[in-house]
Amino acid sequence: MMDIQEREKLVAAWVRSAQEELDLAHELHISKRYTHCLFFCQLALEKLLKALIVKKQNTYPLPIHKLARLAKIAGIELTEKQTEDLNEITTFNIEARYDILKEQLYKKADSIFTEKYLNSTKSLFTYLISLI
Repeated sequence: MMDIQEREKLVAAWVRSAQEELDLAHELHISKRYTHCLFFCQLALEKLLKALIVKKQNTYPLPIHKLARLAKIAGIELTEKQTEDLNEITTFNIEARYDILKEQLYKKADSIFTEKYLNSTKSLFTYLISLI
C-alpha cells in the first residue's frame, strides 16, 4: 500500500513516460523505422496499464510485459478486439528485444502493418487515458 500523494506521483510519472513513448513511436513511424515504432507502441501501452494498476489497485505493478495480463490485473474491461490487439502488440516487445526473433518482426513490419498497429495503439491509449 502507498499513500495518496505517492500514488498520484507514480501515476503521473507513468502517464508522462507513456506519452513520451507514444510520441517517439509516431516519430519512428514517420522516419520508417517500423520495428522500433512497434516496440515503442508496446512500451507506451505497458506504461499506461501500469499507471492504472497503481491507481486502481494501490500497488506497484509487476515487472511483466504482457499487456492483456496487465489489463486484467488493473481490472480493466476490454472488448475482444482490444484484447486481440493487446496480445499482438505484446509480441512487438519480445520480437524487438531478442535477436533470434527480430527477423520475424522485420518481415511483417512494413508500412501498412505498422500503421495499423500504431493506430490501434493510439485508440487503446485514448481509452486507457480515459480511465485514469
